[in-house]
Parts: sequence; structure tokens; C-alpha cells
Amino acid sequence: MKTGKIKKLIADKGFGFISSTDGKEIFFHKNSLVGVEFNDLTVDAEVQFEVQETPKGLNAVNVSLVG
Repeated sequence: MKTGKIKKLIADKGFGFISSTDGKEIFFHKNSLVGVEFNDLTVDAEVQFEVQETPKGLNAVNVSLVG
């Protein structure tokens, strides 16, 4: 599992971006959340996740809050 912080949330579209500890910006969709609702996320919240490579780039899956 990787860790990072929520960098940006696009609430009306249901997605956002995570800034991972290795410096990469990774897209996530609300359907990838585990144990947390999209509306409960805040910018700078610490999360853990797995990464999938897609034709459009990196996607975070199994995203959950740390702690």
C-alpha cells in the first residue's frame, strides 16, 4: 500500500487527486473509496491506496483514510 495526501477534490464530478509520498499525482474516483464517503474527505487528509496503471495514467484504488 502507498500513502499520500488528498491534493484536490472535485465534488460535483466525484473525483480527486492524491499527492503520493513519492511525489506523483494520482487520480481517484469516488467508486475507489473503501470505508469512507467522498463527502467526508478533505484536502490534506492522509490516505492509503493501491495504484493501477491505465491507458490514461495512474489511478488510485482501494483508497482509505489512514488512522
